Amino acid sequence: MALLSVKNVCVGYGGFMLLDDISLNIERHERVCLLGRNGSGKTTLMKLINGEMAPDSGTVTRSQGVATARLDQEIPAGISGPVIDIVTSGLAAKGRLLADYHHAGALLAEGRGDDARLLARLDRLGQQLDAENGWEVSRQVDLVIARMGLPAEAEFSALSTGLKRRTLLARALVSGPDILMLDEPTNHLDIDAIAWLENFLAAYDGTVVIVTHDRRLVHKLASRIIEIDRGRLLDWSCDYPTFLKRKQESLDNEETRSRLFDRKLADEEAWLRRGVKARRTRDQGRVNTLLKMRARRRLRQEQPGGVRMILQEGGRSGNLVMAAEDLGYEYPGKPVVRSLSTVILRRDRVGIIGPNGCGKTTLLRLLLGELPPQQGQVRLGSNLQVVYFDQLRDQLDPEKTVFDSVAGGNDTVTLNGRTRHVIAYLQNFLFTPERARTRVKSLSGGERCRLLLARLFTRPANVLVLDEPTNDLDIETLELLEELLLEFRGTLLLASHDRAFLDNIVTSTLVFSGDGKIEESVGGYDDWLRQKEAAAAPAAVKPVAKPPARPRTPAVKMSFKEERELESLPALLENLEAEKKSLLSSLANPDFYRGASAEVAAANSRLQELEARLHAAYRRWEDLEERQERAAAAGRKLKP
Repeated sequence: MALLSVKNVCVGYGGFMLLDDISLNIERHERVCLLGRNGSGKTTLMKLINGEMAPDSGTVTRSQGVATARLDQEIPAGISGPVIDIVTSGLAAKGRLLADYHHAGALLAEGRGDDARLLARLDRLGQQLDAENGWEVSRQVDLVIARMGLPAEAEFSALSTGLKRRTLLARALVSGPDILMLDEPTNHLDIDAIAWLENFLAAYDGTVVIVTHDRRLVHKLASRIIEIDRGRLLDWSCDYPTFLKRKQESLDNEETRSRLFDRKLADEEAWLRRGVKARRTRDQGRVNTLLKMRARRRLRQEQPGGVRMILQEGGRSGNLVMAAEDLGYEYPGKPVVRSLSTVILRRDRVGIIGPNGCGKTTLLRLLLGELPPQQGQVRLGSNLQVVYFDQLRDQLDPEKTVFDSVAGGNDTVTLNGRTRHVIAYLQNFLFTPERARTRVKSLSGGERCRLLLARLFTRPANVLVLDEPTNDLDIETLELLEELLLEFRGTLLLASHDRAFLDNIVTSTLVFSGDGKIEESVGGYDDWLRQKEAAAAPAAVKPVAKPPARPRTPAVKMSFKEERELESLPALLENLEAEKKSLLSSLANPDFYRGASAEVAAANSRLQELEARLHAAYRRWEDLEERQERAAAAGRKLKP
């Protein structure tokens, strides 16, 4: 029996049907990814499933005893208290016990209070946790808090937006519901936290329903994809690559059917204009058919138009864009950048990678000359026209309208020498004329992101600096932005946690490795990961480091060593996959967390290492097979 059933549900706003007669069942252990454009109804559907709202018509039915939890994309108002209290608030009485035990332990550790009374309180709370079987949950809470990098005793209301989101994500994760619903959970998470979340959700024993723009997360988790398109639900029971292929085929077929229908309708309309002999029954039947075709055409919902972005490229900059020499900067007691020397040339595409709070934004400001270094110097090139997309969207005044945010009091904008009305320009970014008069503070996260892009792209640029531009964008808009950046002929600096975005765009990376050290690497995120793995290999088998070479056509003939390596790779992959499966099984078992926390941490670390080794091994297998095929083809050509 399904955990939850949605049947013939309709939800409308102002005469517009957001969800139109939709039905679906959600089963146990499914990994469901909800896809669709911003505003298509994904969050509304999750609210219906979670019981937060009722449909206009239709029913939502849960099996008896099914528990759900949802992480909202926006931070609810009115939440206050220490972080540990927020995280454990979804655990009812057991959660209050854990929070009390944690507070008492913190007071004792900090020497704030009577030690004897605190020890007695801890003993009493510990006995209650024993009786409630609470230690298993306690380990899970501690693990999630540690992985999210949360200050357990800090006041929630005083946290940054990113830390608040991570606290609410931790609350959803530790509650362990039958159906866990996450709306853009990777926003404000760094790459390490996203990788941990992937593994956590892969091993999660319940059902997961997730809305995300992170294509790597969808690729790894999704066993079923539900797309919301023009009020309808399209159910694709497949993984993400298969979905992309089938989706394109479906769109192509829809376009063909529509084109044939419109051609037939035009022919019938032309026939009608030539005159009809009404007395003939056969002709009257043809008229009736035409009327039905007109009705079908009126009801047909066209595929909505997408974002149409145009980037104004400025004049040609000098060959040198930025040069940092022995750059250093630190906050009290915290080094941010230490002895960095790097050169950025025209048309370089540099990705900046590192955990939250490591100093990526500070590094960008240093390189741009907005922040004077405490050590070393930064030299900027000539004729630089910089456009800066800031992570916090601080360039947008929340009290201004969308219209004024772009136009600055004017009615027109000039793009590549052509003048356009602001309303027409904003429609390219999916803002209707009515929405253009809305204040910025009323916009969703995705709308604010599109608005900032619209504002920045009115300015000519030959240097683009993007600080976390992908948060809140739907996948379709994200892919359009990728295409635009790939065509950009200037220089790009990109700080992002989106691994696919980095891999598709950047040609080199600056990676924060801790204690203010920054490593420079050729390629994108996956390239850096392979180089990191190679550097961490045992000394006996560690390859000699060589400077990156330019791509060249590999030799056709395979060596004996390569042939033996190709033969051995399937067995290696099977062993690695078996170990990964065993680890995931252990991490999915609640009893595993009763052991030492060091064992849990070691298991998670080993899982990440296995993922990296598997990725490298599969890549190597593909390369060797390709060489084998080339060698065979060359051999066939040599035969008389």
